[in-house]
Amino acid sequence: MAGALLLAGCSLLTGSQRDPVTIYAPQVQVQTDPAWPQVDWQLAVSKPSASRLIDSPRIGVRPVPGELQVYRGAVWAQPPTDLLEGAVLRALEDSGKIAAVGRVATGLRADYRLAMDVRRFEADYAGGGPAATIEVAAKLLHNTDQRVVASRTFRQALPAAATDIASVAAAFEQALGAITPEIAGWTLAQGQADTRRHPPP
Repeated sequence: MAGALLLAGCSLLTGSQRDPVTIYAPQVQVQTDPAWPQVDWQLAVSKPSASRLIDSPRIGVRPVPGELQVYRGAVWAQPPTDLLEGAVLRALEDSGKIAAVGRVATGLRADYRLAMDVRRFEADYAGGGPAATIEVAAKLLHNTDQRVVASRTFRQALPAAATDIASVAAAFEQALGAITPEIAGWTLAQGQADTRRHPPP
C-alpha cells in the first residue's frame, strides 16, 4: 500500500491552514521479466512532460466526464511526472539488463533517449467507482540524429477497492506498478531491435 504521512497546516490545499493533510508516497516494486533483452547500449530518460493540472502534487479525480477536481486533504509526495520518472529509472537500473541508464541532466553519453508525456493521472468514476487511471505516451529516440525509433501509448485503469482516498492511492500504486514494467520492457525491446537494424559502425 502507498505510504502515507499526516501533516497539518499544509498551504498546498484550499481551506483552513489547520486542515490535516495526508501525503501519499507510492512504493513501486517491479519484477524483471526474463524475456527482456540484455542490451549493451546506454539510455537517457528525459523528465516526463504533462499539463500543469497533471504535473502537480494534488491528486486528481474525474467524478463525471469533462470535469476534473482534486481530493481535499491529500497530496502526492511528488508530482506524477516525478513518480513515473523515478519508477521507470529504478525498474531499468534494477533489471541489470542495460549497460547504463540515467536522467538526461546527469550528462550520460547515451545512445538512446526515452521521452514520456503523462496524459492522465487521475481517479476516474466512468465505471461507477474510482479507477486509478494512468496514460503515458512514450517515444524512444536515437540520441545522435534524434530519429524516432518507436512510439506507443500505455494505459492502465485499475478500480479502487473503495471510494476513500487511501484505497484510491493504493490503486494508483498498483497501476504505476503495472505500467512501469510495460514501459521499461518496451524500451529495451525497441532499442535492441533498432541496434540490429542500424548497427553502429
